[in-house]
Amino acid sequence: MRSPLLKSILWCLTALTVFVSCNKDDDEKQETKNEVYVIMTMSQNVLTKPGYTSAFTTKPTGTISNIGDGTLQGQGMGGWRPYNNWLFKMFNTSANEKGIERLTVSSTGVVSSGGFIKTNNTINGSGNFVIQNETSGFYWDADKPYMIQRFNPTTLSRTGEWNFESNIKKTDAGINNQSIGQHFLAVKNGKLFADIHYGKNTAAQSGMFDDFFSGIFVAVIDIATGNFEKVIEYDETGGITYINDNEMFSFDTNGDLYIVTQGRSAIGGKSKLLRIKANETNFDNWEINMDDIMTGGKFVNVMVDNGTIYTTIPTESLTGGPTGNINFSEIWDFYTINPTTKVRTKINNIPLSTNSGGAYGIQKLDGKIVLRVNAPSKNINGYYELNSAGTSATQLFNVSEGGSVSGIYKITIQ
Repeated sequence: MRSPLLKSILWCLTALTVFVSCNKDDDEKQETKNEVYVIMTMSQNVLTKPGYTSAFTTKPTGTISNIGDGTLQGQGMGGWRPYNNWLFKMFNTSANEKGIERLTVSSTGVVSSGGFIKTNNTINGSGNFVIQNETSGFYWDADKPYMIQRFNPTTLSRTGEWNFESNIKKTDAGINNQSIGQHFLAVKNGKLFADIHYGKNTAAQSGMFDDFFSGIFVAVIDIATGNFEKVIEYDETGGITYINDNEMFSFDTNGDLYIVTQGRSAIGGKSKLLRIKANETNFDNWEINMDDIMTGGKFVNVMVDNGTIYTTIPTESLTGGPTGNINFSEIWDFYTINPTTKVRTKINNIPLSTNSGGAYGIQKLDGKIVLRVNAPSKNINGYYELNSAGTSATQLFNVSEGGSVSGIYKITIQ
């Protein structure tokens, strides 16, 4: 017969074993947290943007292929807009149709197309969107150019619309297209900021570098009520952001909003970086003008973090057309800019790159600034990681198969 003391000792040992086992299980669950790195590449430089999207169980290093088991192949692979643990595209994978598509990654790492909100498929910018939270987002559909559409990002379903025709419509001779939110939508402090465009072009080219006026217009809308509050303007520029997945605006850590304007034409002219400060709803009396840096250039991306601006600047004047250098020539250099002094500093040890286009050229990954570098003449196609001083970068990985890299993002598989 066991004594009470022996029973107590055995009970304690059993409990301790269970406790340790439980802790071990919990630790293993934490250690096996299913995080994956998703990479997108574009295999051909054509309008349909064919390519591949793959999930990697560990952070890519060295030389990798972006084609493998579980890879999603399709169209519209020029970039994406991540939000928290989601990946959204402005073009669907099946046919490069305009709208809002969500990509999903299974527990086994298989990437697939999720839901899709289809919009007008003719006018560029149709499907431009911004997400406020998991149940609220806003987008523009060219079928209803005076309206802001509302949607639920979780269910990926349309939930309503706001009509602002009476607030923005103009009757000036020569204005052939008008829209609200075609190029720029951002959410800040309970307000929706949406560009108001007045353009000269018609049909498919509506809104494409065709500003009728000499400046840009942005509507400020109260999200809680849907009330159109005011219009803010900035003169002597044009081409606010663009009509692809690269949003071309960035919030600094303190909430200041920085916005790219590409200028008066597709190859620049009065291209600027503008700012709306954290607690303001008007443009700040601040700008960085590409014309002060070089003739014939423009800004095409911006990322701001802890009071430092990151962007690219071309090394030569831009040219367009089939043989132009703007998109696929290796002419873009990475810089940091101090917003207070406006002093520019070139980031060292990075080769000249092609234009990032619909991809984010500069972003954060695992708390580090990473830079998309595509230099075919040097067989370089991947991401570089910025050092802690922000002065130089080293190559993180290189993609050898799948096309030019157009995105990397880390998600947790639910």
